[in-house]
Amino acid sequence: MVLLLCLKIRYPENFFLLRGNHESADITKMYGFYDECKRRTSNGVRTWKLFVDVFNTLPVAATIADKIFCVHGGLSPELKDLSQIKKIQRPTDIPDEGLLADLLWSDPQDNSDKSSSRKDKDLKSKSKSKSKAKFSNDWKQNDRGVSYCFSENVVKNFCANLDFDLIARGHMVVEEGYEFYGRRRLVTIFSAPNYCGEFRNWGAVMNVNKKLMCSFELLKPKKGKK
Repeated sequence: MVLLLCLKIRYPENFFLLRGNHESADITKMYGFYDECKRRTSNGVRTWKLFVDVFNTLPVAATIADKIFCVHGGLSPELKDLSQIKKIQRPTDIPDEGLLADLLWSDPQDNSDKSSSRKDKDLKSKSKSKSKAKFSNDWKQNDRGVSYCFSENVVKNFCANLDFDLIARGHMVVEEGYEFYGRRRLVTIFSAPNYCGEFRNWGAVMNVNKKLMCSFELLKPKKGKK
């Protein structure tokens, strides 16, 4: 994280950092970042708080040449126009529901019907408030405990209505490092091979050239890892 921030400071026009669902006070405490700050720095809690302050200011989406929509999680039933994202006030924590939560937590539906058995999905602690979410075939309940799983039809309509060719997102371990969805209108990119030492997944980095042609560099998992 420190390296990424240093690169952003040194090359502000070349590095762009987007917020993910882990960049919040609650999730950093649940998944080890808070403990790591205490273990590796002399004033751990203060260091952690400074990181959280930075996380709360990060943008949540970006576009490449107005044709590729980049976001950590996915789409939202509330998202009709990109101006809605621009109006999200920062700094802000991540709420339990709504547009911001969906952009960071939602997933494409698993057509193989294996989503309920996936072990790679991080979970959000149960909200104290009652969810007002309304589910449908296009917007199914997400087994992470927050947001939705959206259909191929949602991806198709989003790209058509806002004139995008591709949605690029992360948020999920995929075996080959990248995985297309919805007739190649959406791609999941996961850059950490051997995720958490529990998976044999490859990592991947997507390159986009000046003609908006996408290619992938693969990061091989280490042998002997699960």
